[in-house]
Amino acid sequence: MRLLAIETATEACSVALFEDGALLDARHIELGRGHAERLVPMIGELPDQGRAEEIRVSLGPGSFTGVRIGLAAARALGLAWQADVRGYPTLALLAAMARESADGDIGVCMNGGHGEWFVQGFASDGLPSGEFASLRPEAAQEWLDQPTIAGNRAAKFAEQASRDVTTLPMVADARHVPAIPEALLTESLSPIYGRAPDAKAPSK
Repeated sequence: MRLLAIETATEACSVALFEDGALLDARHIELGRGHAERLVPMIGELPDQGRAEEIRVSLGPGSFTGVRIGLAAARALGLAWQADVRGYPTLALLAAMARESADGDIGVCMNGGHGEWFVQGFASDGLPSGEFASLRPEAAQEWLDQPTIAGNRAAKFAEQASRDVTTLPMVADARHVPAIPEALLTESLSPIYGRAPDAKAPSK
């Protein structure tokens, strides 16, 4: 069985194709913006243009635009290929990546919006140990008490921490999607934005 993983919720545009659990090929670029222009061509560069029986796509939290782009592509390909489409939380992917080099509980800390950070703790089995939140950096210090902090704001977290922490700076990478616990995958493709959109509909 082939699996296509799509990650566009962060500054990375990342895709990976697996067959029976083994990585066949992947593309990963950190570009900040421009996911819409890069995603489909990157999938097209994969073997058989990325065609798979299952698609896994990031639900966020992260970039509003990036999340929507990834979901739109996954839904369209799922219809075209008659493939199963399931979503996963971005923070769970970072925790799965961190578990490859760290034992025990892990706190994930990644860039949010308006100076806030998305934060969540994960147990050694990869499952969340608490809810995720979008917090100011000083509040994030109170939210995460894990010995290891992973994510693109891990270093900044350590700079402000009043305790010793091990940092694993990283951005989400689709090559690690199969390591996400099965229990965190969902067929409900509702975005996890983490905070309210900046733009609001005008009041009637």
